[in-house]
Amino acid sequence: MTPALTFFIGLALLVLFGWYFATDQGPRKRLLAMTLMLLLVIFSIGTIWPPQKKIALGLDIQGGTSFLIRLVAGDKPITKGMLDQAVEVIRKRVDVFGVSEPIISPVGSDRILVQIPGLDTAKIQEARDQLSRVAKLEFRLVYTDNGERLQKIDAGKEVIPPEFRIETYKMQREGEKPVEERLLVKKKADLSGERVSNAGASYEKDGWVVHLRFDAEGAKQFGNITAANVHHRFAIVLDGVIQSAPVIQDAIYGGDAQITGRFTEDEARGLASVLENPLQTPVSIEEERSVSPTLGLDSIKASILAGLVGLAITLVCVAVYYKIPGLVANIALIINLILLVGAMTMFHFVLTLPGIAGIILTIGLSVDANVLIYERLREEMALGKSLKIALNTAYEKAFSSIFDANVTTLITAAILFWQATGPVRGFAIALTLGILASL
Repeated sequence: MTPALTFFIGLALLVLFGWYFATDQGPRKRLLAMTLMLLLVIFSIGTIWPPQKKIALGLDIQGGTSFLIRLVAGDKPITKGMLDQAVEVIRKRVDVFGVSEPIISPVGSDRILVQIPGLDTAKIQEARDQLSRVAKLEFRLVYTDNGERLQKIDAGKEVIPPEFRIETYKMQREGEKPVEERLLVKKKADLSGERVSNAGASYEKDGWVVHLRFDAEGAKQFGNITAANVHHRFAIVLDGVIQSAPVIQDAIYGGDAQITGRFTEDEARGLASVLENPLQTPVSIEEERSVSPTLGLDSIKASILAGLVGLAITLVCVAVYYKIPGLVANIALIINLILLVGAMTMFHFVLTLPGIAGIILTIGLSVDANVLIYERLREEMALGKSLKIALNTAYEKAFSSIFDANVTTLITAAILFWQATGPVRGFAIALTLGILASL
């Protein structure tokens, strides 16, 4: 479904819900309830179908790649703030790959576990580079004499100024061999990449370039530096390597800059991503492994078969024991499952093994609620009450027990989601959505 269609369907459902709650008991309210339920089921099926394309599978089902990343301590020890910043930065970098539900969680005090489901072999190296790159961007002025001082240094007539050092810039144009150029560049950055507020990549006449936008203070500093050094070179240094060293043609006060180089599309987009989300602390990949599905194809089929058989036995037992009310309960149970899977698909939740466990637990809770209601109904019918009165009384008496049980389970699920990480959160989400759907 298109976003526009989803919006209008949601709006229509919202109007019907309002109409339903504003209507008194009677045939109209029952008709509205039936219409709402039918529309929700159709909408959920449309969201789910086709399931092999719409339902996202987690790492434990479809496999992927796992990285254990360690923060490298420098002069200062690793703090919780450094770890949290690294987790957030890595999460944003992983989003570039467009994968569903990557697992990114801190391990101990200085490590981060990253699990990326469905990552093909071609992108593993790209992921490795994205995760480990610090992306320390600096703008440094080149010595302002067009290389004359460097020539004298090479001839032994001059010494290197204390605030400068010699670095090599490798320049390559398309179809030509790379040309190395030695530059006398400042040791200390005149402007750092911390002032970059936004970065993006685009294709221009000279190839792919990375555009930068500075924040207000960075734009002011950049403007002052360029104004004071017109016709002099300005080196753009990334992770200690000069990417380009253009000549400042005029003062630039707009807060925009660009990095040109020998970029492919993936490299330019990746560089823009890491520049927008720089790591404050260097990291190293301590462990990397490909995670094969813990459920192979045969195991997945066997699990689906086992689940369907278990569901069928539950439906048959309820129908046999409670007769017509049992059939109604079975229909409600199937509708509950459709709504649950539809909600998980619509909100892009990933189906993992703990999530499947949460769905199975939801089925048990729904059956338990129906048992409470129908046992109450039997008691009321045994007292000689009519079906309508007995049904209303059974719902009223059973509702408090069902509500208390579901609220207790929701509190537990909320604590799990709050304190747990990774797959356990998937369990908490599936359980919460299942309870809400059953209510």
